[in-house]
Amino acid sequence: MIFTLHRYIFCELLKVFVLATVALTLILSLGGILRPVQEYGVGPRQVVHILLYFMPITLTFVLPMAALFASALTYGRFAVDNELDACRASGVSLLTLIYPGFVLALLVAIANLLLSFRVMPYFVHLAEKSMKADARQILFRNIQRKGYYSLPPDGRYFIYADYADPMSGTLFGIVVVQYENERIKRIVTSEATKVQFDPHDKFNEVQLNVYNARQIGDAANDYWGRIGSLLLKKEFGSLLGDKIKFKKVDEVKRIRADLMQFDPIAKIARTAYVQLATEMLAQDMGRRLRASPGDFYDLKGSPHSVRLSATACALDKRMVISLKPPVIVEEYDTRTGERLRRLRCEKAEIYVEEDPANPRLGLDLHSARDEVGGSLLVQYVVADLALPDTIRQSLERQPILSAVSSRAQVTSMLGGPPSSILAGQQTNLNAVIVHTQAAMKSEMNSRLVFGIGGIPMILIGIGLGIVQRGGRLLGAFGASCVPAAVISGKRLVETTGPRGPSGVLVMWAGVAFLVLLTAWIYRRLLRR
Repeated sequence: MIFTLHRYIFCELLKVFVLATVALTLILSLGGILRPVQEYGVGPRQVVHILLYFMPITLTFVLPMAALFASALTYGRFAVDNELDACRASGVSLLTLIYPGFVLALLVAIANLLLSFRVMPYFVHLAEKSMKADARQILFRNIQRKGYYSLPPDGRYFIYADYADPMSGTLFGIVVVQYENERIKRIVTSEATKVQFDPHDKFNEVQLNVYNARQIGDAANDYWGRIGSLLLKKEFGSLLGDKIKFKKVDEVKRIRADLMQFDPIAKIARTAYVQLATEMLAQDMGRRLRASPGDFYDLKGSPHSVRLSATACALDKRMVISLKPPVIVEEYDTRTGERLRRLRCEKAEIYVEEDPANPRLGLDLHSARDEVGGSLLVQYVVADLALPDTIRQSLERQPILSAVSSRAQVTSMLGGPPSSILAGQQTNLNAVIVHTQAAMKSEMNSRLVFGIGGIPMILIGIGLGIVQRGGRLLGAFGASCVPAAVISGKRLVETTGPRGPSGVLVMWAGVAFLVLLTAWIYRRLLRR
């Protein structure tokens, strides 16, 4: 008889639980895709895919709520119809009657832990991969709908077009605006542009082949004619962003062991590393120019190398060294040593490419005059130059993160304090590191708390469903949700940092409070 009674209660619980799960999952999943639809302009096919990807994610939050609702409703109706009194009059104890609800709570807790630790991160990665694969369609759909599109995640490139032809992959009447440090760095206009996407694991390489174009840069050097291939290598962004809360357990462990495994930290660290290389080059060059005025500083390259002389050098912009006039540059063949030209100009810059594995240099000369032939070059660039061996070897002695995260280490490598640019990058990097460490600590604890805390929360729902008989079942459900609010110590951990135990204590104190409240409610019920 007990088995039949348990099966009856569990079937009633299961009916309400399944219906509540389906309804809440659909509602929350539909709400979750509003952002990608609005921001990315995804089409109907992508909407269906994203909806399927979002369902496992929303299940993580839906399952405890659906089980709570089913428990409060089923046991509340069980008490209202006097079935509970009939069972107790027949000698069946209250604790025996709640076995089906307890089993449901255990199953939900196990499912929730599996979803949060394994399934949810996997489907988030699938959703991001789907969005990156449809990057070309998203770009053209947004331009057709709004006339422009900003390449995520930081919106540094805006693409405007008069007409988009998705069939040929061509944009007509295009304007590309590049922003940097809240100012316009470059504007490119063209009559027609062929767009090509080369998808990678963590970014999409966007190549714009522009025709009959005009480029306007921050140095006010405009010129007409075909620019050729304009390469924008940008991460196309993601639905939910690269966040710790969407990482698997093994990914979090790898990040904890090596913070460079986390892309947001790695990007800032690599940028700071290249800036450090720029400042080391500027210091070495400045010392040479001050010690031997008029002497030349060598920069080796392939196939050409340069010798340059200037009054001084300065760090005016990120990863750029400005040379003070007069600037004299001798370009020669690296293999034979033959001098190719000797140029004199009033403005020159050395820029460092953002490739920390092998930083390459470029020398950009403005209005340079050839002292031999007398010709004027409006803009002349010598690319693919290498860092001096002494600087490169000094950089290679330290891992990237260790070299740039410590202010003392940077000061030691530079022989003095860093520039305001590098100091700001270090401050930003250390802030992100602290936030990431706190996020890892809070995320692992919050997943455990949310899964384990669901068991006493559901038992509280059962108890309040029995107490609030007489048709006030929704009130019982609402009251049973209130204790779950004490689990929200996750934000406190992220605020106090990874060494602050208060947030973790609040989360686990919330579970302890739910357990004590459960014991108090059932003690009152057993006395009745």
